[in-house]
Amino acid sequence: MRKTLLALLLVAGMTPAFGQEKTFNLKISHWVPASHPLQKALQDWGAAVEKESGGTIKYQVFPAQQLGKAFDHYDMARDGIADVTYVNPGYQPGRFPIIGAGELPFLMSSAKGGSMGLDAWYRKYAATEMKDVKFCLAFVHAPSPFHSRSKKIVVPDDIKGMKIRPADATIANFVTQLGGTNVQSSAPEVRDIVERGVADGITFPWGSLVLFGIDKVTKYHMDAPLYVTTFAFVINKDKYNEMSDRQKKAIDDNCNTEAAGRVGGPWGEFEDAGIDKVRAEQGQEIYKLTPERTALWKKAAEPLVKTWADNVKKTGVDPDTALTELKASLAKYDALAQ
Repeated sequence: MRKTLLALLLVAGMTPAFGQEKTFNLKISHWVPASHPLQKALQDWGAAVEKESGGTIKYQVFPAQQLGKAFDHYDMARDGIADVTYVNPGYQPGRFPIIGAGELPFLMSSAKGGSMGLDAWYRKYAATEMKDVKFCLAFVHAPSPFHSRSKKIVVPDDIKGMKIRPADATIANFVTQLGGTNVQSSAPEVRDIVERGVADGITFPWGSLVLFGIDKVTKYHMDAPLYVTTFAFVINKDKYNEMSDRQKKAIDDNCNTEAAGRVGGPWGEFEDAGIDKVRAEQGQEIYKLTPERTALWKKAAEPLVKTWADNVKKTGVDPDTALTELKASLAKYDALAQ
């Protein structure tokens, strides 16, 4: 009887009971309005993790910079101010050079495939470039253009002398290269700087243009897949490391390329639908680029590849190999622009 009891105690000590798992309440932070599709994407992500953890990982989403400024979200995850954050790597130029490949103009053709292609490619680099956090997934919004308040931006020379709010570090380099001046601001601040004349033009996706009310202060809109912005979900390492194996698996099963597509796809549809909303407004001018003008833009963007490559070389990564791999990954997910 005594031996049997000891054996049972030994087995019990070796077998973790789910009921004894610590419960975690994840603070999930982002910086766009609660009405943005990213809010639902993060709620869906949290709900999936909660279900797969048997209810031991709960969550609350904090939108609209409630926990901190947009520019600070990577460091907020690193420092534990939030547990899961939405990051725009381009908000901190030079800090995350490798993922900047996704921002190169005329590279991607869709949000869902672009998100999956970017995520699948970036996973091997994230462990080095975003080592302060647990990388969850990477994604992009729909390919997007320039918008301006005072004149049409038709050819690269039109940027000269303009004040532009760029969406990311690569577009910022592009604006400087073309003779413009960059005005830095996070997305929630864009309407204000355009309305006050601090910026003459911006790069911004269509649906968000309407959501943030920027359509009320801009008039001219290029209809071309000029660029995308790269984003990531990242997680506080300490919080993740405290979790049980089952809880970690619930996180990991929602931090993969398929999950990246679930985030990027619906957001892309939201952004793509925005162009018809702007077109229906009075006083708006939406214009396409001719093939000749598109060729001018592509030619003007070529130096950006060298700038990106020079920055990546400093990390010890071969840029030619990395870019070739990214294009192959995008092609695999049918998202490589032609």
